[in-house]
Amino acid sequence: MRVQDMFNLNNQVAIVTGAGRGLGESMSYALAEAGANIVIAELDIENARLVAEDIKKMGKKALVIKTDVIKTESLEKMVKATLKEFGRIDILVNNAGIPRTGKIPEELSKDDWGKVIDVNLNGVFYCSKIIGKQMILQKYGRIINISSMSGIIVNKERHVTDYCAAKGGVIMLTKALAAEWAKYNINVNAIAPGYFKTKMTEPAFSDPKISKDMFDMTPMKRPGDVEELKGPVVFLASKASSFITGHVLIVDGGYTIW
Repeated sequence: MRVQDMFNLNNQVAIVTGAGRGLGESMSYALAEAGANIVIAELDIENARLVAEDIKKMGKKALVIKTDVIKTESLEKMVKATLKEFGRIDILVNNAGIPRTGKIPEELSKDDWGKVIDVNLNGVFYCSKIIGKQMILQKYGRIINISSMSGIIVNKERHVTDYCAAKGGVIMLTKALAAEWAKYNINVNAIAPGYFKTKMTEPAFSDPKISKDMFDMTPMKRPGDVEELKGPVVFLASKASSFITGHVLIVDGGYTIW
């Protein structure tokens, strides 16, 4: 097989959660550029529709489905609508997430903790479980969980107890699902981004002290651009990574090498 063919996703169907903006938006474009049709599973329907229009201009199909990743009924409706439209699901990118609370551990309420864990960890499991059933029937699938370098290290002076716990859980969930589902030809991997410029991270980048800490500890001395996640997600979604499962691909400008 030629190298360029290994990255070809023509006629495959990819579901990307939280694809209406930021990292999810960029990864949706990447998968579409590689040939996939995209299901944008998103709570923010207005942004999702804008992304869908861009994907359609590329000549690919795009389906917008309002989806809450922590509600089983919502996920089941999303899967049903996807199968009705496309007949299969080849790729799942579990991207939907919320930021840390920014509270010190002793001030975290049960609700604060629960919300971050629910969306960032439980939502990844719920999506994987429901969509994994379809992939098991197909005997094929690629699941890509979006963790974070915060699942591997603790961000300096950022009050990230809840976020680190959730993203660390995503990494171990990735490994466990990879072990369980390898026999069904389902590859489960994770991407662990470092600091990227998105609307979610704008408040941190606008704080001179926090921004300085970020860049001082990043060997490349800059944040990531969302375009720089296109290659990793296509790699893990394609035949190019066929013998890789349970892996965490860190994309952090070198932050975690210290």
